[in-house]
Amino acid sequence: MTSLLSRITMSPEVCHGKPCLRGLRYPVELILELLSSGMTEDEILADYEDLDHDDILAALTFAARLSQVKRMQPVGP
Repeated sequence: MTSLLSRITMSPEVCHGKPCLRGLRYPVELILELLSSGMTEDEILADYEDLDHDDILAALTFAARLSQVKRMQPVGP
């Protein structure tokens, strides 16, 4: 799992510091949005030839880690 997470990079010079895959201009959120819209991994990989299977797994692993919060605080009134 650690090797997958090492594929996630953040740099102010790339996509305004958003978590991206391997320093490329593919934000994790893009991959998650594509998957949640119903695209298959094969379709994503066909459209984004710079990416591979482990990049998809890295995005999912990163999202899973973010969702492991203990408690969420409501915002607003």
